[in-house]
Amino acid sequence: MNSIAKLVNSIGQKAKLASESLRVANTKQKNNALIGIARQIDENKQRIIDANSIDIEAAKNNNIGDALIDRLMLNEERLDSVIESLNQISKLHDPIGNMSEFKERPSGIKIGKMMVPLGVIGIIYESRPNVTVDAAALCIKSGNAVILRGGSEAINSNKAFHTCIKKGLEDAGLDSNSVQLIEVTDREAVKELAGASDYVDAIIPRGGKGLIQNISKNAKVPVIKHLDGVCHTYLDNDADAQKGIDIAFNGKTRRYGVCNATETLLVHKDFEKTSLLKLINLLIEKGVEIRGCEKSQQLSNQIIKASDEDWAEEYLAPILSMKIVDSVDEAITHINTYGSSHTDAIVTENEEHSKKFLSEVDSSSVMVNASTGFADGFEYGLGAEIGISTGKFHVRGPVGLEGLTSQKYIVMGDGQIRP
Repeated sequence: MNSIAKLVNSIGQKAKLASESLRVANTKQKNNALIGIARQIDENKQRIIDANSIDIEAAKNNNIGDALIDRLMLNEERLDSVIESLNQISKLHDPIGNMSEFKERPSGIKIGKMMVPLGVIGIIYESRPNVTVDAAALCIKSGNAVILRGGSEAINSNKAFHTCIKKGLEDAGLDSNSVQLIEVTDREAVKELAGASDYVDAIIPRGGKGLIQNISKNAKVPVIKHLDGVCHTYLDNDADAQKGIDIAFNGKTRRYGVCNATETLLVHKDFEKTSLLKLINLLIEKGVEIRGCEKSQQLSNQIIKASDEDWAEEYLAPILSMKIVDSVDEAITHINTYGSSHTDAIVTENEEHSKKFLSEVDSSSVMVNASTGFADGFEYGLGAEIGISTGKFHVRGPVGLEGLTSQKYIVMGDGQIRP
């Protein structure tokens, strides 16, 4: 066994032990830990920002793009958001121990279900250091131990956050090994964590498509996949034109480097032309490069020709593909062909079209008259999210507290025996 395998094995053993005590920790203890972590981050803001500055400088020296640097960056405002997320999670209902209504069987036994933690969760992620805290907080509240393996580009930021997390756990009387960070940046650690079936109950990868596909292919434990966000906004022929402009513009330009950004704009051929031209000009003025179909190119000489690869591309950049379609059916077919089952939106005042879109688009979030930017655990009232699952097992969409639980059957009897 090599040194990295030994390290991951040791971390796994500690996590397994910690999960046993965290599983039975009461809600007050878990909430105290979250509040304590928030306090530690608040008291150590400058130290965290200084650590993040080292990561930012290294990223610039390695010619990492602006969108990814935006994902990496921490500042006072973003740290305040992390603190608010911790406080919100501490106020959320604790699902652990919840029991469904018992149903009595003909034999007289009563059957119910109890929500329980998954156990030990391994989370592999890139760039965004706030994931370190969001993931830790959700796992603590749901009674799961967690092993974190962040990207090398955020190692200093992640270490700074982890120090705060450990102190918050200790102050609350919980095992600090409930949240562990793999500090080695060698990719061998990812392979070892994904294969640690003796200790890890589920893996949640967050990052590029290549990373997630590789982990899904080689993991020896169940994987909750957060694949890329090829999100669509469709402007229907019965759309309110101003809503269409606002929703499409916001979906693309609010933040480029996030998985819920609109990457493809689909427009019905009868959508109001004046409004569409206004939207195109707004996007171009914002610095967005538009890659369009032949019909789209006829609207502006600044729209360049889209390739076949563009329709399935997650740009994470100020680039938008655009296609004119003949019907809502064509829009739905395009989304189900090229999308990533993340988030897709329709802008329409036509109830039949909205129902059809909601029913037939096969994505984890489907929206009517709202920006794709709302596909977010915080916005959904989950407090935070570990990721957005684009698969169908064991959870789909933003993964919050309940997505990190399983269930066991509870059987209550009064001396019954089976004949």
